[in-house]
Amino acid sequence: MRPPSAQWSAISSIADATGWVYRQLDRVPYALLAIPLRVAVAVVFWNSAMTKLADWNAALSLFEDEYKVPLLPPEIAANLAFAIEITTPVLLVVGLLTRVAALALLSMTAVIEIFVYPQAWPTHIQWAAMLLVLLCRGAGTFSLDHLVRWLSPHLRTTAPMTEI
Repeated sequence: MRPPSAQWSAISSIADATGWVYRQLDRVPYALLAIPLRVAVAVVFWNSAMTKLADWNAALSLFEDEYKVPLLPPEIAANLAFAIEITTPVLLVVGLLTRVAALALLSMTAVIEIFVYPQAWPTHIQWAAMLLVLLCRGAGTFSLDHLVRWLSPHLRTTAPMTEI
């Protein structure tokens, strides 16, 4: 049995509108989506670096007493974590070496999840999801990575050849 004409028309209109919305969303360029991904991840790790910087002794105590990262002495682990957390957010925000930064932070997230706070997996999986997108797709058009890729062939063809 076929639905009444008015109901069928309403269902058809909703389906058409839904299809139109989906088509518009499909048109959003990745370059625009990558910006909030880069910034969101950067803020998380930048804030962690600033916390360490604000009280380095407390940070060291955490690495000695609570974090207990295997294979690394606490002082080296703390310095390594700080170095990653202070540099990679800057790289992500400007979109330079984005995939390298994403891989470093993804590795750090895995260490945190496995060895430090395994119960915090809901947060870590969000970080990992954002980082995986950046690792696989890069920074997008609005980035220094894109500019470097664009300039690279131009520099090779216009730069003077020098003898070795």
